Amino acid sequence: MDKTEKIWLDGKLVNWEDAKVHVLAHALNYGTGLFEGIRVYQTPKGPAVFRLKDHVRRLVDGCKIMGFDLEFGGKTYTQKDIEESIKDTIRANENVDYVKPCIFLSGEEVGLNPVGVSTSMAITCIHMGTYLGKAGNGAKVIVSSWQRPDNLCGPAGAKVNGAYVASCLAKREAVRQGANEAVMLNSVGRVAECTGENIFIYRHGKIYTPSTGESILEGITRDSIIQVARDFGYEVIETEVTRFQLVSADEVWMTGTAAEVVPVTMVDGKMIGDGKAGEVAQKIHSKFHDIVEGKAPEYDKWLDYVN
Repeated sequence: MDKTEKIWLDGKLVNWEDAKVHVLAHALNYGTGLFEGIRVYQTPKGPAVFRLKDHVRRLVDGCKIMGFDLEFGGKTYTQKDIEESIKDTIRANENVDYVKPCIFLSGEEVGLNPVGVSTSMAITCIHMGTYLGKAGNGAKVIVSSWQRPDNLCGPAGAKVNGAYVASCLAKREAVRQGANEAVMLNSVGRVAECTGENIFIYRHGKIYTPSTGESILEGITRDSIIQVARDFGYEVIETEVTRFQLVSADEVWMTGTAAEVVPVTMVDGKMIGDGKAGEVAQKIHSKFHDIVEGKAPEYDKWLDYVN
């Protein structure tokens, strides 16, 4: 990660090192926050944010279930205001390819009652590059011993800060075992998602991915890949996926804002297909990059140009 110059905090652009909150901020102590990860791509028309409106809508929807008011620094914000603030922050920095807006309880409070605790929003821009590094040509994953928190533990469809403790534990478990990522099962033992990515399998000529009822994040890249695959003519089924189906698939790949589209070549030491990035995954990955780089006019609605 390469840091940038300015961070947007409660309506003001401040220097990176000055974007601070108190050690008793409720979000720091209890995980009461929501975030998004959003990619920025260079296109012939200049920098473009991929599916900005959908990301901000999910952030706002998460605030509804968390009970957060969209009031930061004395001003009430609309979804459109947040979108424009994200663009302003991108413009204020250089070499940006990833944006992380975060809405969190910043008030100084000891105790679990979040009512009346003040809310803040930060927008941070960085240059991330390739999230999974060398795994772009095929990742090794394990099935984690840590469970994906389900809908009885919190709003699984939103990116709640505290919920990602389980993902951090699963990621650490994977790295310690020499893998790139971890697959997390849900409370009934079916495949849910990875630590920060949704998952797809190609098996017996069809594409399968866990449905939103399987305690997964309603991934925006996931939704994009479903549409792209269907436009290619593939049958995509959103359903229950078992561990057996995962390991016996012809192809497996992960999708996410940071990861984009990453083929999986090994699960728990077992080779997927021929141990190389699969043809279907590569075809979808190539099309996805054409889309985000502004080379596929039919998908231009997904790009929000900064300038």
